[in-house]
Amino acid sequence: MPSSVERKRIRKSPTERRAEIVAKAAEIALSEGLESITLRRIGEELDVRPGLVSHYFPSAEELVAEAFGDAASGELDALIPPAAPDTDPTARLAAFFAHTSGPAWNDISALWVNARHLSRYRPALSSRVAEQEAAWRDRLSGLLADGVAHGAFRTPDPVVTAQMILVVLDGLGADAGAEHDVLPPAVRRMAITLAEHELGLDKGALAPY
Repeated sequence: MPSSVERKRIRKSPTERRAEIVAKAAEIALSEGLESITLRRIGEELDVRPGLVSHYFPSAEELVAEAFGDAASGELDALIPPAAPDTDPTARLAAFFAHTSGPAWNDISALWVNARHLSRYRPALSSRVAEQEAAWRDRLSGLLADGVAHGAFRTPDPVVTAQMILVVLDGLGADAGAEHDVLPPAVRRMAITLAEHELGLDKGALAPY
């Protein structure tokens, strides 16, 4: 016999609820693409009314932009976390390259391709893509500048070198359909080879294989 006592819903604060909505949207974006995000879909996934979702995001376009920003910034924090005191810049950069492969990187690469395609006619998403491009460039160029300051790297312009590295990584993701493992080893290593050359490092310094 069905219980006559309804399950009591836990009331969440506006901040918690908004974060929950964005996190679920980002999860769907990474696994299925930004086109799969709708207010109704998020409501179903979270077992809440679509009207509750629209209270925080009046349009799906706003939620799509927020979901992309959340996923992209989260991946950036994982790839290049803030430096701890006395951290070796070369080790940090090597760790960055070590994480730019595998299923997780395939997902974020596909998401970037997806976002750039859709941003051509979605202003909110276009703005968020530009913000994330600047954030990734700034974070990586900051790491390179730190390496120059410590005498580990040699480059006249860390910003330009960072842009070069990111362009190659973007191109590799798009060329392989974001499936890193299908590329020949020499092609997979292109971004590392470029970085080692531009930063005055010995071959293998960033990936000893």
